[in-house]
Amino acid sequence: MSKKSLQWWLAGASLCAVLPVWSQTMPEGPGREILDRSCNTCHAFSARVGGGYTAQGWATVLRMMSNQGLVLAVDQSLTLSDYLIRNFPEKAKPAGVAIPGPVQVSIKAWQVPTPGSRPHDPLATKDGALWYSGQMANVLGRLDPRTGQFKEYALKTAHSGPHGLVEDQGGNIWYTGNTGALIGKLDPATGANSEYPMPDPAVRDPHTLVFDRDGILWFTAQNANRIGRLDPATGEIKLLTPPTANSRPYGMAVNSKGTVFYVAFGSNRVGSVDPKTLAIREYPLPDAASRPRRITITSDDIVWYADCSRGYLGRLDPASGKVSEWPSPSGPKAEPYGISAIHDIIWYSESGTTPNTIVRFDPKSERFQSWNIPGGGNIVRNTSVTSDGNFVLANSLTNQLTLVTITK
Repeated sequence: MSKKSLQWWLAGASLCAVLPVWSQTMPEGPGREILDRSCNTCHAFSARVGGGYTAQGWATVLRMMSNQGLVLAVDQSLTLSDYLIRNFPEKAKPAGVAIPGPVQVSIKAWQVPTPGSRPHDPLATKDGALWYSGQMANVLGRLDPRTGQFKEYALKTAHSGPHGLVEDQGGNIWYTGNTGALIGKLDPATGANSEYPMPDPAVRDPHTLVFDRDGILWFTAQNANRIGRLDPATGEIKLLTPPTANSRPYGMAVNSKGTVFYVAFGSNRVGSVDPKTLAIREYPLPDAASRPRRITITSDDIVWYADCSRGYLGRLDPASGKVSEWPSPSGPKAEPYGISAIHDIIWYSESGTTPNTIVRFDPKSERFQSWNIPGGGNIVRNTSVTSDGNFVLANSLTNQLTLVTITK
């Protein structure tokens, strides 16, 4: 496994510890030596394992590592798998709460072709296709939901970590290379893959991206604490720094006036960027513990955010700065994440529950309705909306793409 591959894997789902820490904290037993020997320099395992995994989850994690270049003999893989399952089982999570309501949906999931792809972001395109970023397989995938046929496109730079997705007016698919420090463009008709590297070596993690009304591409770089602007006509990239240090810009959206909004996952803030002056404005949220992760905007230019840390759905009126919040149905540990607006109704997923849920919130009645995701969902990091108004999810650990059709 190359050093670059290893560092990429560990940045997203680390499985190793710095060796002195490792020797002090890792349980003894068959498999520890394999784990120790297979990973050389990385982040602390104790900080990355989170809530642990089921046996099936660990199998998927090991396949992700295999996709990144780790080679183990069959007996080593079995020993390591047994060690991880025994010592790091999935911790208890809150139950996904299903609330009845007036809307009916049908839910269909497709397994993506490459095991361990870790589908990160979904994207519904104008032609009716469903796309996903195969983050751990270094591919962009396209599904025709009418036929069930998949096509995967390998990307130019190895281990570039495709993350966010957006479509331009010409049908090209743009993506963030989250570990390749680049913005990429894929032409589905030809398979041609263009790349735009970051101009600053400190900006290594392009995250989420969105086009404004003038066709300018905006993106966040979470850990670098930057907002980026890319002009597709020239390839020029400008980088902006939010006023709050370590604010970790995350999800993005554009309102009807062309203003770019983002949520700051490292602080209790929503930010906006004036596309003409490049001035950044921050809107503090009332609770210091708020950590908004994704964002959507309704037709009245009201900003809605998923407060992952506290288990809340939030509403910000940028005109007045007024914030309203509602506790998510499954409680404070529900971890709301991917969020979209469909005909001014808010749809999102709770990513910290078992199973993950699909949640619908009607701003007029202020009533919730929710459904459990068949197969668990685990984890819905972002969502998209089809041209006919249905909800699309990417399910990272179950390696699936899911379409939620609103039938009534």
